[in-house]
Amino acid sequence: MDRLLPAHLQEPERKLSSHFSRSDQLNLMASLMKNILLEVDSVTLQYKTPTALVTATERVSFSVNKSDRFVLLGPSGCGKSTLLKAVGGYLAPSEGRISINGRKVTEPGADRMMVFQEFDQLLPWKSVLQNVMFPLQVARKMSRAQAEERARCYIEKVHLTQFAASLPHTLSGGMKQRVAIARGMAMEPDILLMDEPFAALDALTRRQMQDELLQLWEGTRFTVLFVTHSIAEAIKVGNRILLLTPHPGRVKAEVRDVDQVNAADGSATQLENEINNLLFSEPGHKE
Repeated sequence: MDRLLPAHLQEPERKLSSHFSRSDQLNLMASLMKNILLEVDSVTLQYKTPTALVTATERVSFSVNKSDRFVLLGPSGCGKSTLLKAVGGYLAPSEGRISINGRKVTEPGADRMMVFQEFDQLLPWKSVLQNVMFPLQVARKMSRAQAEERARCYIEKVHLTQFAASLPHTLSGGMKQRVAIARGMAMEPDILLMDEPFAALDALTRRQMQDELLQLWEGTRFTVLFVTHSIAEAIKVGNRILLLTPHPGRVKAEVRDVDQVNAADGSATQLENEINNLLFSEPGHKE
């Protein structure tokens, strides 16, 4: 299947047709590089426990283009959430380099906003409006009026205008996640980092949130790096999927043009089966 690319075929130069002249190839490569927002180059991530040094990922490489909905997919323990934290600047690689717009990531920044799966990521003493305004005033140094105007705009985008004055404890799980997404998007970061944001929701709400995320993306074409261990969710949310092996996480393959498949003609189910077979083709690897 053309959209499934094994790890050793991911480099852009491997995909350039032999019919192109050398000059055309160089121009195409330059165009591809210009569109790259995030680069993860041969990144190994390790962390210490009381008894051991754990290698979460080993020499992982990938790039995310502007407006991509890029999904990190793999079984539990493959290091996908650890990779997201490293992109966020919360964990330094022991090997390799992570860069945003060509700048090395060394610490957290307002150009990367995180959305977690936990419902308690909001400030409980602040209203919906105040939660969205808070980072705009602190990190973006906006005036109260400017922050409120932008916050209300993004609260409207996630359909929570009538709850702007509500405190988090009065909201459902799905509504809290909408607030977290609005807060992240209001910062207008270069990339939105989403760590299994819908995992704790019931099935119906989870599907609704997936649909709403795609509707938001259609409106603004923001770039998102999304972590999940659900193949079906990865196919629905992403346009590109990076498959990671079980611990330690290594790149198994990349799936491209994911947004070209759909449930109606059976192509989404076919792709889901192919990804499942690829992820768990080695004996003993079960989710």
